[in-house]
Amino acid sequence: MPSPLYLAAVVALAGAITLALRAAPFVILSRLRSSDLVAYLGRHLPAGVMLILVVYLLRDLPVDRPLLTLRELVPVLVTIAVHLWRRNALLSMAAGTAVYAVALAVVPA
Repeated sequence: MPSPLYLAAVVALAGAITLALRAAPFVILSRLRSSDLVAYLGRHLPAGVMLILVVYLLRDLPVDRPLLTLRELVPVLVTIAVHLWRRNALLSMAAGTAVYAVALAVVPA
């Protein structure tokens, strides 16, 4: 069995590592807040992610079936309209999701 001094050293080292790992995000965040790169990404990344999601959603748009095309496009347009109207991302996503759910129920595939 290991000596009590060895066990105490192991516990102290584990405690120090745990403390360092818990403090590291706060130290890193304080440096990142003043970073120009993080500010740029904060401004432009949300719009880029939304654009990628819209392109992914509309990539298989059935253009040969106009009713199904409308079923997919109307919720996107409602989401855009609500966002431009209220500038609230949560509200616009909820409205678009609700319109899409209704469209799926009304217009079968």
